[in-house]
This record gives sequence, structure tokens and C-alpha cells, in this order.
Amino acid sequence: MAAASERTLILFKPDAVQRRLCGRILQRFEEKGLTIVGMKLMKISRELAEQHYAAHKGKGFYAGLVSFMTSAPVVAIVLEGPYAIDTCRKLMGATFGFKAEPGTIRGDFGISNQYNLVHGSDSKEAAEREVALFFQRGELLENKTADAALHLAE
Repeated sequence: MAAASERTLILFKPDAVQRRLCGRILQRFEEKGLTIVGMKLMKISRELAEQHYAAHKGKGFYAGLVSFMTSAPVVAIVLEGPYAIDTCRKLMGATFGFKAEPGTIRGDFGISNQYNLVHGSDSKEAAEREVALFFQRGELLENKTADAALHLAE
């Protein structure tokens, strides 16, 4: 039986954009068979960052995280595919670079605990909420790729 397609939000954080790693990171998601259905370079407002990270409000790292995420441009992406959420989280690796396995995005490119390059939704509910925060309805496109039939057969 074919796996149901999911959508997930991925953010290339300011450190990924500033270090010019966006292409290399995106390549990993695409090579795994995920499809881009939305993508934009943007500067996150304080209000949006506070909404996005609301679950962490009151934690010691919250203020610094909001400050960091609003400090420079990010790339917001919606990826789609079977098991997209779990697949992206495995590709990203553990949150802290020193714990991330080699071969993962954070394991290969991470240089500190504070700057971990990417954010990815951690559940279907979070993905729905986060995609709606960063993208308007008309900004997401159907994108049927040449290999889409391969996913149906799995």
C-alpha cells in the first residue's frame, strides 16, 4: 500500500543562509525524493517568530532564539512526499550538532549548539500550523514530478 503524502515546513535558519548552504541542504531533501511545493526567502518578523516558537515561551533560550531567527533572512520551504515529516527529521539529525550523526545535515554542517541550520516540523499537527504561519493558500503549488509514479508503487 502506498504511503500517504505529507507536507512539512522546513526553515533554513539565518546561519544556513549566511553560510551559503541552502543549495547543498536543499539537495539532500530533493535527492531523498521530497518535492518542493512552496519556497521563499524572507525576513521573519518578531511577531511571526514569537507565534512560531510559542511552545518555548518562558524557557531560557526563547528570547535568544527569537532574536536569532529575526536577525537575518531565512528560507521557508514546504516539502511534500510520503513520510515527509519523519524523513526530513532524519535527514536533519539531532538538534545539537555535536549529537548529530555524520551524514545528517546538522552532523555534517553544524558548527555550534546555538546555530543548528534548519528547523523542521515535528508532527502532522505542527506541520499544518507552521505551514499556515509561513505560507498563504495561493503560495503552495501542486508540483507533480517526473518520478511521482515511483512513490505510488511503494
